[in-house]
Amino acid sequence: MLTKKGALFAGFIFTVFLFAACEQKSKTVLPKPDSIRIPVAFNDSSILSIDKSPMDMSYFPEDYPKQKMITPDMPNPVARVIYSRPKKNGRVIFGDSTVKENVIQRFGQEWRLGANEATEIEFFKSVNINGKNLAAGRYIMYCIPSPDNWKIIFNTNLYSWGLHFDRTKDIAEIDLPIIKNDVSIEYFTLLCQRAGGGFEIVMAWGDMKALLPVKIN
Repeated sequence: MLTKKGALFAGFIFTVFLFAACEQKSKTVLPKPDSIRIPVAFNDSSILSIDKSPMDMSYFPEDYPKQKMITPDMPNPVARVIYSRPKKNGRVIFGDSTVKENVIQRFGQEWRLGANEATEIEFFKSVNINGKNLAAGRYIMYCIPSPDNWKIIFNTNLYSWGLHFDRTKDIAEIDLPIIKNDVSIEYFTLLCQRAGGGFEIVMAWGDMKALLPVKIN
């Protein structure tokens, strides 16, 4: 057991140690908020430069990846479309040479059905489009718009930025009438939905849309 004198000495030592620790802490210099190091990723211009036309993907059956999580052994989808979604952003979407405003796409000129890379569609089984059988595989889709209809063309010139098409590689095309939307759609939207004995590809932007019927062989 400690004597009274020993206990007083131990208390003195503890007090000195505690005072020294507090003094050391008070001398620690905390970094100013503006000097805190920011992770490199936040200074990376390629990350800060977010794509204005984000890439999207549409399946048939609809929401196929979610369904496969519930039923892992379900068969492959029928189709998958990969495209980018440009924004209207106050611009005129379509117009002829007489329109002097900022027009996104001129009538009569080839359009990639989106932005960035050419729009791609992959069929996992044979389908029929406008009486033409398309084997399972990957294709690009592009469009030649006019005021009353869109000519949709399937082509085998894959993996290109923009639309570097080769008309000798066109394999199927169909003219689709333009349908007026009930609402205005800000981002170009492409999706697949069940229809008849197959499905249809809905392509919509602004106050217009077109429906492309696809039959499953």
